[in-house]
Amino acid sequence: MKISTKVEFGIVALADIAIYSVNGETVSSSDISSRQNISQKYLEQILVALRQAGFIRGQKGSRGGYTLARPASEISFSEILNGLDNNILADTYVSEDDTDGGLRDKVNSCIWDKLNGYMREFTAKMTLADFIELHKSESEENDGSFMYYI
Repeated sequence: MKISTKVEFGIVALADIAIYSVNGETVSSSDISSRQNISQKYLEQILVALRQAGFIRGQKGSRGGYTLARPASEISFSEILNGLDNNILADTYVSEDDTDGGLRDKVNSCIWDKLNGYMREFTAKMTLADFIELHKSESEENDGSFMYYI
């Protein structure tokens, strides 16, 4: 499966906003860009898509930036993927002219359709908050300290 950088960076930007917009504070695109090493111009395009999809709100002014439009626990990954690229979770379509009851049909029904179903189920259950918790717990485990044994 290929995921575009737009989707990958969109998830990263949403997570960054969720982590750094505590107590309603806004997160600037320049801060996200520098923290996550994403081109500012490209990030702005992604933020427009996230705003249009209803995931973030923008605030103008000297203290402007972005906040989540709703809590991270209410944003599922299936929504994010569909908001940024609605082809990722789409069903594989095979026209009736292309079906012959052979192995190709079985590959589609036994593998691709089931794999898409598992992916839709997984992404529907996983929220942005779950992802952030995974990130935090892994960051704590890999905090850079080493245990030396003699």
